[in-house]
Amino acid sequence: MNRFAARHAIIIGGGASGVMLAYQLLQKQGSDFCVTLVEKRPDIGRGLAYHTGNPDHLLNVRVANMSALPDDPDHFWSWLSARGAEPGLCPDPFCFVPRGLYGDYIASLVEPLLAGTCAPRHLTIVQGECIDVSEGADDVTVSLADGRRLVGDIAILATGHDPVVSRLACQVNPWAPPSTAGIDRDATILILGTGLTSVDYVLTLLAAGHRGPVIAMSRRGLLAKAHRRVDPLPIEEADVPFGASASRLLHWFRQRIDRHVAQGGDWRSVVDGLRPFTQRIWQELPLSARRRFLEHARAWWDVHRHRMAPEVEMRITRALASGHLTLMAAKLISTAPNARGALVHYRRRGCPEIESLQVGAIVNCTGIVRDPRASANPVVRSLFDRGLARPDPLHIGIDVGSDCALIGRDGKSSRRLFAIGPLTRAAFWEIMAIPDIRNQCAELAERLIVSRAPPYVPSDDQVPAL
Repeated sequence: MNRFAARHAIIIGGGASGVMLAYQLLQKQGSDFCVTLVEKRPDIGRGLAYHTGNPDHLLNVRVANMSALPDDPDHFWSWLSARGAEPGLCPDPFCFVPRGLYGDYIASLVEPLLAGTCAPRHLTIVQGECIDVSEGADDVTVSLADGRRLVGDIAILATGHDPVVSRLACQVNPWAPPSTAGIDRDATILILGTGLTSVDYVLTLLAAGHRGPVIAMSRRGLLAKAHRRVDPLPIEEADVPFGASASRLLHWFRQRIDRHVAQGGDWRSVVDGLRPFTQRIWQELPLSARRRFLEHARAWWDVHRHRMAPEVEMRITRALASGHLTLMAAKLISTAPNARGALVHYRRRGCPEIESLQVGAIVNCTGIVRDPRASANPVVRSLFDRGLARPDPLHIGIDVGSDCALIGRDGKSSRRLFAIGPLTRAAFWEIMAIPDIRNQCAELAERLIVSRAPPYVPSDDQVPAL
Protein backbone atom coordinates (compact mmCIF):
# COMPACT_ATOMS: atom_id res chain seq x y z
CA MET A 1 0.00 0.00 0.00
CA ASN A 2 1.21 3.49 -0.91
CA ARG A 3 1.14 5.55 2.30
CA PHE A 4 1.71 9.25 2.88
CA ALA A 5 2.85 10.58 6.25
CA ALA A 6 1.47 14.04 5.58
CA ARG A 7 -2.06 15.08 6.29
CA HIS A 8 -3.63 16.58 3.21
CA ALA A 9 -5.48 19.92 3.32
CA ILE A 10 -7.40 21.07 0.25
CA ILE A 11 -7.96 24.83 0.13
CA ILE A 12 -10.71 25.91 -2.27
CA GLY A 13 -9.82 29.38 -3.49
CA GLY A 14 -6.37 30.69 -4.32
CA GLY A 15 -6.88 34.37 -3.56
CA ALA A 16 -5.30 36.19 -0.63
CA SER A 17 -7.22 34.22 2.03
CA GLY A 18 -6.33 30.85 0.56
CA VAL A 19 -2.68 31.70 0.04
CA MET A 20 -2.25 33.06 3.57
CA LEU A 21 -3.78 29.92 5.05
CA ALA A 22 -1.60 27.68 2.86
CA TYR A 23 1.47 29.59 4.00
CA GLN A 24 0.55 29.23 7.67
CA LEU A 25 -0.23 25.52 7.35
CA LEU A 26 3.10 24.85 5.67
CA GLN A 27 5.35 27.16 7.66
CA LYS A 28 4.21 26.74 11.25
CA GLN A 29 6.43 24.66 13.49
CA GLY A 30 5.28 21.07 13.89
CA SER A 31 3.13 21.05 10.76
CA ASP A 32 2.62 17.68 9.08
CA PHE A 33 0.42 19.07 6.31
CA CYS A 34 0.75 19.10 2.59
CA VAL A 35 -1.60 21.50 0.84
CA THR A 36 -3.44 21.53 -2.47
CA LEU A 37 -4.65 24.96 -3.50
CA VAL A 38 -7.53 24.98 -6.00
CA GLU A 39 -8.02 28.18 -7.99
CA LYS A 40 -10.04 28.71 -11.17
CA ARG A 41 -8.04 31.76 -12.26
CA PRO A 42 -4.61 31.34 -13.85
CA ASP A 43 -2.97 33.54 -11.21
CA ILE A 44 -2.54 32.71 -7.55
CA GLY A 45 -2.95 35.27 -4.76
CA ARG A 46 -5.03 37.84 -6.60
CA GLY A 47 -8.66 36.82 -6.43
CA LEU A 48 -11.25 39.50 -7.10
CA ALA A 49 -9.53 42.17 -5.00
CA TYR A 50 -5.97 42.15 -6.32
CA HIS A 51 -6.22 41.08 -9.95
CA THR A 52 -6.52 44.65 -11.25
CA GLY A 53 -3.66 45.99 -13.32
CA ASN A 54 -4.86 49.61 -13.06
CA PRO A 55 -2.23 51.59 -11.11
CA ASP A 56 -4.96 54.01 -9.98
CA HIS A 57 -6.63 51.24 -7.98
CA LEU A 58 -4.91 51.60 -4.62
CA LEU A 59 -5.11 49.59 -1.44
CA ASN A 60 -7.55 51.08 1.05
CA VAL A 61 -5.23 50.09 3.91
CA ARG A 62 -1.79 51.63 4.30
CA VAL A 63 1.31 49.51 3.70
CA ALA A 64 2.16 49.43 7.42
CA ASN A 65 -0.95 47.35 8.14
CA MET A 66 -0.85 45.01 5.12
CA SER A 67 1.64 42.36 6.17
CA ALA A 68 0.30 38.88 5.46
CA LEU A 69 2.04 37.58 8.58
CA PRO A 70 0.67 38.59 12.00
CA ASP A 71 3.99 37.83 13.71
CA ASP A 72 5.95 39.98 11.24
CA PRO A 73 4.08 43.30 10.87
CA ASP A 74 6.78 44.82 8.62
CA HIS A 75 6.85 41.91 6.17
CA PHE A 76 5.07 43.71 3.32
CA TRP A 77 7.08 46.89 3.79
CA SER A 78 10.32 44.88 3.77
CA TRP A 79 9.19 43.07 0.60
CA LEU A 80 8.47 46.41 -1.08
CA SER A 81 11.82 47.84 -0.02
CA ALA A 82 13.74 44.78 -1.22
CA ARG A 83 11.85 44.82 -4.52
CA GLY A 84 13.06 48.33 -5.22
CA ALA A 85 9.67 49.66 -6.19
CA GLU A 86 9.37 52.68 -8.47
CA PRO A 87 10.89 55.76 -6.78
CA GLY A 88 8.23 57.81 -5.04
CA LEU A 89 5.66 55.01 -5.24
CA CYS A 90 5.91 54.25 -1.54
CA PRO A 91 8.11 56.70 0.39
CA ASP A 92 7.22 55.27 3.82
CA PRO A 93 5.07 52.57 5.49
CA PHE A 94 2.11 54.94 5.71
CA CYS A 95 1.56 55.09 1.94
CA PHE A 96 -0.96 53.30 -0.29
CA VAL A 97 0.24 51.22 -3.23
CA PRO A 98 -1.56 49.69 -6.24
CA ARG A 99 -3.62 46.61 -5.45
CA GLY A 100 -2.05 44.70 -8.31
CA LEU A 101 1.33 45.09 -6.62
CA TYR A 102 -0.10 43.60 -3.47
CA GLY A 103 -1.26 40.64 -5.52
CA ASP A 104 2.39 40.10 -6.54
CA TYR A 105 3.33 40.11 -2.86
CA ILE A 106 0.72 37.52 -1.89
CA ALA A 107 1.78 35.26 -4.77
CA SER A 108 5.41 35.51 -3.66
CA LEU A 109 4.57 33.89 -0.31
CA VAL A 110 4.05 30.44 -1.79
CA GLU A 111 6.63 30.34 -4.59
CA PRO A 112 9.26 28.63 -2.38
CA LEU A 113 6.72 26.02 -1.25
CA LEU A 114 5.70 24.61 -4.61
CA ALA A 115 6.33 20.91 -5.16
CA GLY A 116 5.01 18.08 -7.23
CA THR A 117 4.36 15.57 -4.47
CA CYS A 118 2.15 15.44 -1.42
CA ALA A 119 4.80 15.52 1.27
CA PRO A 120 4.92 17.52 4.50
CA ARG A 121 5.28 21.28 3.91
CA HIS A 122 4.77 20.98 0.16
CA LEU A 123 2.22 22.87 -1.91
CA THR A 124 0.46 21.79 -5.09
CA ILE A 125 -1.60 24.23 -7.15
CA VAL A 126 -4.50 22.93 -9.20
CA GLN A 127 -6.18 25.25 -11.71
CA GLY A 128 -9.86 24.45 -11.99
CA GLU A 129 -13.30 25.30 -10.70
CA CYS A 130 -14.56 23.44 -7.67
CA ILE A 131 -18.21 22.45 -8.07
CA ASP A 132 -18.83 20.01 -5.23
CA VAL A 133 -17.56 18.92 -1.82
CA SER A 134 -18.55 15.80 0.08
CA GLU A 135 -17.53 14.68 3.54
CA GLY A 136 -16.96 11.08 4.55
CA ALA A 137 -16.15 9.60 7.92
CA ASP A 138 -12.42 9.58 7.15
CA ASP A 139 -11.92 11.99 4.26
CA VAL A 140 -13.28 14.77 2.08
CA THR A 141 -13.71 14.71 -1.70
CA VAL A 142 -13.50 17.85 -3.81
CA SER A 143 -14.87 17.60 -7.36
CA LEU A 144 -13.83 19.93 -10.18
CA ALA A 145 -15.78 21.02 -13.24
CA ASP A 146 -13.47 19.07 -15.57
CA GLY A 147 -14.16 15.79 -13.79
CA ARG A 148 -11.09 15.61 -11.55
CA ARG A 149 -11.56 14.58 -7.94
CA LEU A 150 -9.25 15.47 -5.08
CA VAL A 151 -9.29 13.49 -1.84
CA GLY A 152 -7.87 14.73 1.43
CA ASP A 153 -8.23 14.93 5.19
CA ILE A 154 -9.80 18.38 5.41
CA ALA A 155 -11.13 21.04 3.04
CA ILE A 156 -11.21 24.77 3.68
CA LEU A 157 -13.46 27.13 1.75
CA ALA A 158 -11.57 30.34 0.92
CA THR A 159 -13.55 31.60 -2.05
CA GLY A 160 -13.55 35.22 -0.90
CA HIS A 161 -16.08 37.78 -2.05
CA ASP A 162 -18.98 36.47 -4.11
CA PRO A 163 -19.81 39.30 -6.53
CA VAL A 164 -23.40 40.25 -7.26
CA VAL A 165 -24.67 38.80 -10.53
CA SER A 166 -27.48 40.76 -12.16
CA ARG A 167 -28.84 41.16 -15.65
CA LEU A 168 -29.79 44.78 -16.11
CA ALA A 169 -30.24 46.47 -19.46
CA CYS A 170 -26.92 47.66 -20.98
CA GLN A 171 -24.98 46.45 -17.94
CA VAL A 172 -21.19 46.28 -18.18
CA ASN A 173 -18.63 44.40 -16.10
CA PRO A 174 -17.16 46.63 -13.34
CA TRP A 175 -13.94 44.60 -13.41
CA ALA A 176 -13.31 45.04 -17.15
CA PRO A 177 -11.86 48.13 -18.92
CA PRO A 178 -14.53 50.43 -20.45
CA SER A 179 -12.91 49.97 -23.87
CA THR A 180 -13.87 46.27 -23.89
CA ALA A 181 -17.52 47.17 -23.25
CA GLY A 182 -17.69 49.67 -26.11
CA ILE A 183 -18.85 52.52 -23.85
CA ASP A 184 -19.40 55.84 -25.66
CA ARG A 185 -17.09 58.39 -24.02
CA ASP A 186 -19.84 61.02 -24.08
CA ALA A 187 -22.60 58.80 -22.68
CA THR A 188 -24.07 59.14 -19.21
CA ILE A 189 -22.89 56.27 -17.02
CA LEU A 190 -24.95 55.03 -14.08
CA ILE A 191 -22.98 53.28 -11.34
CA LEU A 192 -25.04 51.34 -8.83
CA GLY A 193 -23.38 51.59 -5.44
CA THR A 194 -21.21 54.29 -3.90
CA GLY A 195 -18.67 52.10 -2.10
CA LEU A 196 -15.03 51.47 -2.84
CA THR A 197 -15.79 49.35 -5.90
CA SER A 198 -17.67 52.23 -7.46
CA VAL A 199 -14.81 54.58 -6.60
CA ASP A 200 -12.43 52.29 -8.47
CA TYR A 201 -14.68 52.30 -11.51
CA VAL A 202 -14.90 56.09 -11.51
CA LEU A 203 -11.10 56.16 -11.56
CA THR A 204 -11.14 53.65 -14.41
CA LEU A 205 -13.50 55.89 -16.42
CA LEU A 206 -11.40 58.98 -15.75
CA ALA A 207 -8.20 57.21 -16.79
CA ALA A 208 -9.92 56.04 -19.99
CA GLY A 209 -10.81 59.65 -20.87
CA HIS A 210 -14.55 59.35 -20.36
CA ARG A 211 -16.21 62.72 -20.97
CA GLY A 212 -19.87 62.10 -20.17
CA PRO A 213 -21.60 62.49 -16.80
CA VAL A 214 -21.08 59.75 -14.22
CA ILE A 215 -23.83 59.20 -11.65
CA ALA A 216 -23.21 56.97 -8.63
CA MET A 217 -26.44 55.88 -6.98
CA SER A 218 -27.05 54.10 -3.71
CA ARG A 219 -29.76 53.92 -1.07
CA ARG A 220 -28.13 56.61 1.09
CA GLY A 221 -25.67 58.16 -1.35
CA LEU A 222 -22.80 57.84 1.11
CA LEU A 223 -19.18 57.95 -0.01
CA ALA A 224 -16.27 56.37 1.84
CA LYS A 225 -14.24 58.73 3.99
CA ALA A 226 -10.49 59.12 3.46
CA HIS A 227 -7.52 58.03 5.54
CA ARG A 228 -5.39 60.49 7.46
CA ARG A 229 -2.00 60.06 9.13
CA VAL A 230 -3.33 59.31 12.60
CA ASP A 231 -2.58 56.55 15.05
CA PRO A 232 -5.23 54.33 16.68
CA LEU A 233 -6.45 55.57 20.04
CA PRO A 234 -5.48 53.13 22.82
CA ILE A 235 -8.72 51.72 24.22
CA GLU A 236 -8.74 49.47 27.25
CA GLU A 237 -10.71 46.26 26.85
CA ALA A 238 -12.32 46.84 30.25
CA ASP A 239 -13.75 50.15 28.98
CA VAL A 240 -15.69 48.56 26.11
CA PRO A 241 -19.34 47.81 27.04
CA PHE A 242 -19.43 44.26 25.66
CA GLY A 243 -22.89 42.72 25.70
CA ALA A 244 -24.61 46.11 25.96
CA SER A 245 -27.61 47.02 23.85
CA ALA A 246 -26.95 48.53 20.45
CA SER A 247 -28.19 51.94 21.56
CA ARG A 248 -25.95 52.00 24.66
CA LEU A 249 -22.97 50.82 22.62
CA LEU A 250 -23.56 53.54 20.03
CA HIS A 251 -23.91 56.16 22.75
CA TRP A 252 -20.61 55.06 24.31
CA PHE A 253 -18.88 55.12 20.93
CA ARG A 254 -20.10 58.59 20.06
CA GLN A 255 -19.04 59.89 23.46
CA ARG A 256 -15.50 58.54 22.91
CA ILE A 257 -15.33 60.24 19.53
CA ASP A 258 -16.72 63.56 20.80
CA ARG A 259 -14.31 63.59 23.72
CA HIS A 260 -11.31 62.76 21.52
CA VAL A 261 -12.23 65.35 18.89
CA ALA A 262 -12.75 68.00 21.61
CA GLN A 263 -9.17 67.32 22.70
CA GLY A 264 -7.90 67.96 19.17
CA GLY A 265 -7.95 64.36 17.98
CA ASP A 266 -9.40 62.74 14.86
CA TRP A 267 -12.46 60.46 14.82
CA ARG A 268 -10.47 57.97 12.75
CA SER A 269 -8.26 57.25 15.75
CA VAL A 270 -11.28 56.07 17.76
CA VAL A 271 -12.63 53.91 14.92
CA ASP A 272 -9.21 52.31 14.46
CA GLY A 273 -8.67 51.94 18.19
CA LEU A 274 -11.86 49.91 18.44
CA ARG A 275 -10.69 47.46 15.78
CA PRO A 276 -9.17 44.84 18.14
CA PHE A 277 -12.58 44.47 19.81
CA THR A 278 -15.07 44.66 16.93
CA GLN A 279 -15.37 40.90 16.45
CA ARG A 280 -16.15 40.34 20.12
CA ILE A 281 -18.60 43.26 20.15
CA TRP A 282 -20.42 41.72 17.18
CA GLN A 283 -20.48 38.24 18.68
CA GLU A 284 -21.91 39.47 21.98
CA LEU A 285 -24.67 41.56 20.40
CA PRO A 286 -28.12 39.94 20.57
CA LEU A 287 -29.44 38.73 17.24
CA SER A 288 -32.07 41.47 17.18
CA ALA A 289 -29.38 44.12 17.70
CA ARG A 290 -27.28 42.70 14.87
CA ARG A 291 -30.32 42.85 12.61
CA ARG A 292 -30.98 46.50 13.48
CA PHE A 293 -27.33 47.34 12.89
CA LEU A 294 -27.42 45.80 9.41
CA GLU A 295 -30.58 47.66 8.52
CA HIS A 296 -29.88 51.10 9.97
CA ALA A 297 -26.19 51.56 10.79
CA ARG A 298 -24.17 49.32 8.50
CA ALA A 299 -23.78 51.87 5.69
CA TRP A 300 -22.61 54.56 8.14
CA TRP A 301 -20.12 52.20 9.75
CA ASP A 302 -18.74 51.07 6.38
CA VAL A 303 -17.95 54.56 5.09
CA HIS A 304 -16.06 55.43 8.29
CA ARG A 305 -14.40 52.05 8.76
CA HIS A 306 -13.43 51.16 5.15
CA ARG A 307 -11.75 54.32 3.93
CA MET A 308 -10.09 55.36 0.68
CA ALA A 309 -6.51 56.45 0.13
CA PRO A 310 -5.90 60.24 0.29
CA GLU A 311 -4.72 60.23 -3.35
CA VAL A 312 -8.01 58.65 -4.41
CA GLU A 313 -9.97 61.16 -2.35
CA MET A 314 -8.33 64.04 -4.24
CA ARG A 315 -9.34 62.61 -7.62
CA ILE A 316 -12.89 61.91 -6.52
CA THR A 317 -13.23 65.37 -4.93
CA ARG A 318 -12.14 67.00 -8.19
CA ALA A 319 -14.63 64.93 -10.17
CA LEU A 320 -17.44 65.93 -7.79
CA ALA A 321 -16.48 69.61 -7.82
CA SER A 322 -16.40 69.72 -11.62
CA GLY A 323 -19.79 68.05 -11.94
CA HIS A 324 -18.28 65.14 -13.82
CA LEU A 325 -19.35 62.85 -10.97
CA THR A 326 -22.66 63.09 -9.10
CA LEU A 327 -23.69 61.19 -5.97
CA MET A 328 -27.36 60.34 -5.71
CA ALA A 329 -29.32 58.85 -2.80
CA ALA A 330 -31.98 56.94 -4.66
CA LYS A 331 -33.44 53.54 -5.44
CA LEU A 332 -33.45 51.99 -8.89
CA ILE A 333 -37.01 51.07 -9.89
CA SER A 334 -36.64 49.66 -13.40
CA THR A 335 -34.63 49.81 -16.61
CA ALA A 336 -35.89 49.74 -20.19
CA PRO A 337 -33.35 49.03 -22.96
CA ASN A 338 -33.33 51.24 -26.05
CA ALA A 339 -31.06 52.10 -28.97
CA ARG A 340 -28.94 54.48 -26.88
CA GLY A 341 -28.56 52.19 -23.86
CA ALA A 342 -31.40 52.21 -21.36
CA LEU A 343 -34.03 54.45 -19.83
CA VAL A 344 -33.65 54.22 -16.05
CA HIS A 345 -36.51 54.86 -13.63
CA TYR A 346 -35.59 55.71 -10.04
CA ARG A 347 -36.93 57.30 -6.86
CA ARG A 348 -34.81 59.71 -4.82
CA ARG A 349 -34.55 59.04 -1.10
CA GLY A 350 -37.43 60.72 0.73
CA CYS A 351 -39.32 61.60 -2.46
CA PRO A 352 -42.46 59.86 -3.77
CA GLU A 353 -41.97 60.84 -7.42
CA ILE A 354 -40.39 58.46 -9.91
CA GLU A 355 -37.87 60.11 -12.22
CA SER A 356 -36.29 58.97 -15.48
CA LEU A 357 -32.76 59.15 -16.86
CA GLN A 358 -31.28 58.08 -20.19
CA VAL A 359 -27.95 56.28 -19.71
CA GLY A 360 -25.47 54.69 -22.06
CA ALA A 361 -24.35 52.00 -19.65
CA ILE A 362 -25.09 50.65 -16.15
CA VAL A 363 -22.28 49.39 -13.92
CA ASN A 364 -23.33 47.29 -10.94
CA CYS A 365 -20.88 48.03 -8.12
CA THR A 366 -23.19 47.08 -5.28
CA GLY A 367 -20.48 44.74 -4.07
CA ILE A 368 -20.87 41.23 -2.75
CA VAL A 369 -23.81 38.87 -2.45
CA ARG A 370 -25.57 39.70 0.82
CA ASP A 371 -27.47 36.42 1.15
CA PRO A 372 -25.38 33.25 0.63
CA ARG A 373 -28.46 31.44 -0.66
CA ALA A 374 -28.24 33.68 -3.73
CA SER A 375 -24.64 32.69 -4.41
CA ALA A 376 -23.70 31.75 -7.96
CA ASN A 377 -20.71 29.82 -6.63
CA PRO A 378 -21.36 26.11 -7.37
CA VAL A 379 -19.34 24.83 -4.42
CA VAL A 380 -21.33 26.97 -1.96
CA ARG A 381 -24.56 25.75 -3.51
CA SER A 382 -23.37 22.15 -3.30
CA LEU A 383 -22.65 22.48 0.41
CA PHE A 384 -26.16 23.82 1.01
CA ASP A 385 -27.71 21.09 -1.16
CA ARG A 386 -25.85 18.35 0.71
CA GLY A 387 -26.74 19.83 4.07
CA LEU A 388 -23.06 20.29 4.92
CA ALA A 389 -23.54 24.04 5.37
CA ARG A 390 -26.36 26.40 6.20
CA PRO A 391 -26.84 30.17 6.12
CA ASP A 392 -26.59 32.03 9.41
CA PRO A 393 -29.82 33.34 10.96
CA LEU A 394 -29.32 36.79 9.41
CA HIS A 395 -28.49 35.33 5.99
CA ILE A 396 -25.30 37.36 5.53
CA GLY A 397 -22.88 34.42 5.42
CA ILE A 398 -22.50 30.71 5.95
CA ASP A 399 -22.84 29.52 9.53
CA VAL A 400 -19.52 28.63 11.17
CA GLY A 401 -18.34 28.14 14.72
CA SER A 402 -15.66 30.14 16.48
CA ASP A 403 -13.20 27.52 15.18
CA CYS A 404 -14.25 28.24 11.55
CA ALA A 405 -15.84 24.79 11.21
CA LEU A 406 -18.89 24.63 8.95
CA ILE A 407 -22.19 24.05 10.73
CA GLY A 408 -24.48 21.74 8.79
CA ARG A 409 -28.20 21.73 8.30
CA ASP A 410 -28.48 19.49 11.37
CA GLY A 411 -26.74 22.07 13.57
CA LYS A 412 -23.61 19.98 14.02
CA SER A 413 -20.09 21.29 13.42
CA SER A 414 -17.99 19.51 10.83
CA ARG A 415 -14.69 17.86 11.78
CA ARG A 416 -13.28 18.19 8.27
CA LEU A 417 -14.87 21.22 6.56
CA PHE A 418 -13.89 24.80 7.39
CA ALA A 419 -14.21 28.31 5.95
CA ILE A 420 -12.17 31.49 6.18
CA GLY A 421 -12.37 35.07 4.98
CA PRO A 422 -15.48 37.02 3.93
CA LEU A 423 -17.65 33.90 3.84
CA THR A 424 -17.44 33.85 7.64
CA ARG A 425 -18.65 37.43 8.18
CA ALA A 426 -21.78 36.21 9.94
CA ALA A 427 -19.65 34.89 12.81
CA PHE A 428 -16.83 37.45 12.83
CA TRP A 429 -18.22 40.52 10.99
CA GLU A 430 -14.87 42.30 10.68
CA ILE A 431 -13.31 39.70 8.39
CA MET A 432 -13.07 41.56 5.09
CA ALA A 433 -9.63 43.14 5.34
CA ILE A 434 -6.16 41.58 5.35
CA PRO A 435 -5.32 42.47 9.00
CA ASP A 436 -8.33 40.46 10.16
CA ILE A 437 -8.00 37.57 7.70
CA ARG A 438 -4.29 37.04 8.41
CA ASN A 439 -5.05 36.54 12.11
CA GLN A 440 -7.89 34.16 11.30
CA CYS A 441 -5.62 32.10 9.01
CA ALA A 442 -2.84 31.89 11.61
CA GLU A 443 -5.25 30.85 14.37
CA LEU A 444 -6.99 28.22 12.24
CA ALA A 445 -3.67 26.79 11.05
CA GLU A 446 -2.50 26.49 14.65
CA ARG A 447 -5.68 24.66 15.67
CA LEU A 448 -5.50 22.26 12.73
CA ILE A 449 -1.83 21.47 13.30
CA VAL A 450 -2.24 20.68 16.98
CA SER A 451 -5.44 18.70 16.44
CA ARG A 452 -3.44 15.79 15.02
CA ALA A 453 -6.51 14.16 13.49
CA PRO A 454 -5.63 10.77 11.94
CA PRO A 455 -4.44 11.31 8.36
CA TYR A 456 -6.27 10.01 5.33
CA VAL A 457 -4.40 7.03 3.83
CA PRO A 458 -5.28 6.45 0.16
CA SER A 459 -5.43 3.01 -1.36
CA ASP A 460 -3.21 2.08 -4.29
CA ASP A 461 -5.80 3.17 -6.89
CA GLN A 462 -6.42 6.65 -5.43
CA VAL A 463 -4.44 9.80 -6.15
CA PRO A 464 -4.16 12.18 -3.18
CA ALA A 465 -4.09 15.44 -5.15
CA LEU A 466 -4.44 14.94 -8.85
